[in-house]
Amino acid sequence: MCSTAYLRGETVRVDNVHAFEGHIACDAETRSEVVVPLVYTGADGELRVLGVLDLDCVTEAGFDDVDVRALEKIAELVVLSCEWAKE
Repeated sequence: MCSTAYLRGETVRVDNVHAFEGHIACDAETRSEVVVPLVYTGADGELRVLGVLDLDCVTEAGFDDVDVRALEKIAELVVLSCEWAKE
């Protein structure tokens, strides 16, 4: 899921990780996951992905839309805190 979010440059939320083809478990007890890319605009105006914010949950469908919006805001704040991303 991390590579999917990174390559797409968009948040990926999966309610049942066992149904996500290619899922690589960090923890065998994980049931749901959300991955938010850390995206910034380069000096050339192009969007770039710095990394991802990856959260797992032991409950199926453990993340909702409110969680996703909050995590996307946190990711935005992380990127904004990087001095080089401000250039």
